[in-house]
Amino acid sequence: MSLLNVFNIAGSGMSAQATRLNTVSSNMANANNISGNKDELYRAKNPVFSTVMENVNGEYTSAGVRVDSIQESTVEPSKRYDPNNPLADKNGYIYKSNVNIMEEMANMISASRSYQNNVEILNTAKQMMLATLKLGE
Repeated sequence: MSLLNVFNIAGSGMSAQATRLNTVSSNMANANNISGNKDELYRAKNPVFSTVMENVNGEYTSAGVRVDSIQESTVEPSKRYDPNNPLADKNGYIYKSNVNIMEEMANMISASRSYQNNVEILNTAKQMMLATLKLGE
């Protein structure tokens, strides 16, 4: 593997983690949404990643990561009886988004650290290339 491939691999990781941070922020922004119809309610979203493989001389090597899709959570929203709420359905129930703030905070910390790790990989690769160029002086 060429040292130049490190930039593509780390860059794809940074892009994937940025997508993850965007979905976390969207989830957290909509965590307290309520509705009288559970089908119209915001549902938590999560990115699905896959490994990008590259065929080099008959062998597959890892060449990065990509976001395959953004999927909605299948967890049912919470239901609460509140007949005085103007958004309540005909039976007096309101529904709250299925976003779990604790899970989202953990996802945010994990994505942020993964992003930082990829930045460090880029910086280390750059320093190694510069050190290699200085060998010729």
